[in-house]
Amino acid sequence: MVILCRTPGARGRRTAMGFGLLSALLPGWASAQAWPTRPVHLVVPFAAGGPADTLARTLAPRLGERLGQPMVVENRPGAGGGIGAESVAKSAPDGHLLLLATSSTHSIAPVLVPRLPYDPAADFTPIVAVADAPGVVLVPNSSPARTLRELIDAVRRQPQRFSYASSGNGTIVHLATEYFKAEAGIFMVHIPYRGTAPAMIDLIAGTVDLLFDSLVTGLPAARDGKVRALAVTSLARTPLAPELPPVADVLPGYEATTWFGLYGPKGVPPEVVSRINQAVNAVLAEPEVRQRLARIGAEPTGGSAQRFAERVRDDTAKWRRIVLERGIKLE
Repeated sequence: MVILCRTPGARGRRTAMGFGLLSALLPGWASAQAWPTRPVHLVVPFAAGGPADTLARTLAPRLGERLGQPMVVENRPGAGGGIGAESVAKSAPDGHLLLLATSSTHSIAPVLVPRLPYDPAADFTPIVAVADAPGVVLVPNSSPARTLRELIDAVRRQPQRFSYASSGNGTIVHLATEYFKAEAGIFMVHIPYRGTAPAMIDLIAGTVDLLFDSLVTGLPAARDGKVRALAVTSLARTPLAPELPPVADVLPGYEATTWFGLYGPKGVPPEVVSRINQAVNAVLAEPEVRQRLARIGAEPTGGSAQRFAERVRDDTAKWRRIVLERGIKLE
């Protein structure tokens, strides 16, 4: 058999060169169009049952439906979220392994942990902010303060009398309260606990005078009459607790929330980032998802990847300032 080959003319050569140039300029184009080609794994760098895990398992089924592949939640706890974060940072940037990061892993750890095994800015691709979890300012029922202003005034009158509880050195609860003290210009003795649960016991008993807790656990205690809620730590009033004013009403600009967001490793193709971003924003708009987030004390955020990156940079700068000014160190 003889196969005749026709030599391409000038037009054919130009067409072939055009496709070659496109391939050279967009090496990830074909793979991005096909993504995802297998299940997408979402790493939660904390133990099962916590807020991050609950959030991930709320979003994963709906995201899987929109992306056309199952989304599998993997818990990789340890080192304050560092183990899970590092595993994603060192993975292939094909969009099939993502991280549900928090302010702990990407805003606070970078300014408190001397030898972090990953660079939050250089080793990751920001994709989308997912949710914010405000805190609530609590005092015992025996407290003389019924408003945040009254609390600040009482502490100023007797600075050696008052103490505050935290869930441990370097936690968001610790930093949020130090931030509050700095903005209010007051002094309170810090009493660290191993978690907010034992701190709440002493708050109810009146052994400590203040606790910045999460809305998930703190608000039910207040609504049950066990403690008194004075304010929330979001910048404005939150629909999760509309009856409570924000700390910012008394201390303008104050905000101390835990954020959750999706990252991939460095180098995830922009087309893949865009597709995940659009899917997450669509899922966060679903009424059922918003209701489920409200039950765990979280407000959906969403938005662009760029806005998410800016938010994290601002948050990190704020906590770095607080850590340096207040001399906070991990013990």
